[in-house]
Amino acid sequence: MTSAPHSAPLARRLVDRLVAAWHERAILLKAVSFGLVGLVNLTIDFAVFSLGYFYFGMPIIAANVIAWVAGVTNSYVLNSLITFAAESGRKLRVKDYLTFCASQAGGLVANTATVFVASYFMPVLVGKVLAIGAGFLVNFSLSHFVVFRARHPKADATRPS
Repeated sequence: MTSAPHSAPLARRLVDRLVAAWHERAILLKAVSFGLVGLVNLTIDFAVFSLGYFYFGMPIIAANVIAWVAGVTNSYVLNSLITFAAESGRKLRVKDYLTFCASQAGGLVANTATVFVASYFMPVLVGKVLAIGAGFLVNFSLSHFVVFRARHPKADATRPS
């Protein structure tokens, strides 16, 4: 009889661990999908930048901003429809797009700050690799927890008038 009170907390801890493991796997799969979308965006960014800078003779900053906008727009669409489909309902929303752009700007800041600081301690290209990782962590975290967070219906919408 004394084991019954202890079995309930043990069962609860086991269930909590299983739920946590399931969520970690889901986050890992989303992180991989987010990374694959990022590779597509890298290609778009590089191509648009190269076209603007080398072919049209645009200034570096202008070409880079246009390339960034093209990459971020593609990223929002693909992540809304694939990576965070459950959270977004596979719907594209202007508000979510603007929030996504802001979160990507956060990643751009993290990336730039990391490569700048790292360049004082290591070769620039090694710092750039670290910067890509820092930008990925910021971008994925903001996308997962802010832009594409799970939406819950409002309680008032389900109540009868």
